[in-house]
Amino acid sequence: MYLLSDYDYTLPPEMVAQAPSPRRDQSRLMVLDRGKNKITDCRFSDITGLLHSGDLLVINNTRVVPARLKGVKETGGKVEVLLLDYPHHIQGEQDTGRFSCRCLVKASKRPPTGSRIFFDKGLSAKVLEAADGIFKLEFRFAGNFDTILQSIGEIPLPPYIKRNGPGSAPCDDRQRYQTVYADRAGAIAAPTAGLHFTEELISRLVENGVEVVPITLHVGYGTFLPVRVTDIRQHQMHPETYTITDEAAAVINRAKCMGRRVIAVGTTVVRALESAAEADGRIRAESSESDLFIYPGFRFKVIDALITNFHLPKSTLLMLVCAFASRCFVFQAYEDAIRRKYRFFSYGDAMLIL
Repeated sequence: MYLLSDYDYTLPPEMVAQAPSPRRDQSRLMVLDRGKNKITDCRFSDITGLLHSGDLLVINNTRVVPARLKGVKETGGKVEVLLLDYPHHIQGEQDTGRFSCRCLVKASKRPPTGSRIFFDKGLSAKVLEAADGIFKLEFRFAGNFDTILQSIGEIPLPPYIKRNGPGSAPCDDRQRYQTVYADRAGAIAAPTAGLHFTEELISRLVENGVEVVPITLHVGYGTFLPVRVTDIRQHQMHPETYTITDEAAAVINRAKCMGRRVIAVGTTVVRALESAAEADGRIRAESSESDLFIYPGFRFKVIDALITNFHLPKSTLLMLVCAFASRCFVFQAYEDAIRRKYRFFSYGDAMLIL
């Protein structure tokens, strides 16, 4: 249960979704009923019949920023930079013309400390330091950094989604790699379980008596940081910032007090809620960081059901799902999903665990 190899599986490459479904709510939905040990195939739009009046749906309203920048080194070599600290160091520092933050840097040769990187729109960066594969860069610019980023930045898609090669799937990723309710900029990856919702679908749920409340967790580097230890208990999560407002905490605590189901849309919501939970399951209103690593053996205090996607082998996300639904049941579902040709990962199909 604690070996990294326990969370490995083989997925045919053609089952990795390269683009989303033409319509968000027409993705497939696999329903896992833990009480009955039953697996059912549905469409995501069928969720209106699976959630009931009184249920509380908790969503993550973070918005993905175009955090991937392409530039050149002083030597002329190409370089790609991924901003890791948007919520921490960029917001609120627009008037200074400079800020520093941690980044991932991809180049044929590692840029040395003190060297500079040049981007379009007059943006440049100086390499301050590097350690453990993370670079600290000082950016300099004239004007508004957000405006520059929107102009020259790219949405940081996961590496398994190909966009530039022959036969790559066309997609407006700036629009589709966002949830319809995204309004708090700061993520470098989407909370992908929420990609299946449409505004109309949410409206139907609300009309049926389902309450919806937003919280924020800015998905960061930790979401796709590989587990490199044999014993998963030795893995350390990269901290991610989250905010649960007074209003959201009150709504969640009221639902718990009344015995209503709390349904998390995505693993990011689970981590934020369980990080902010007291021993009795009550939620604290707070803005903080979470480095909570959830794996089998974890005792959930808040959530009663989970909407999620199909996750990468050996990933912390898969381990969280196994903690909630048991490794045996989850791997049975994954085997069924592969046999039934479900689409996997960020733009893939969804799972509802009851």
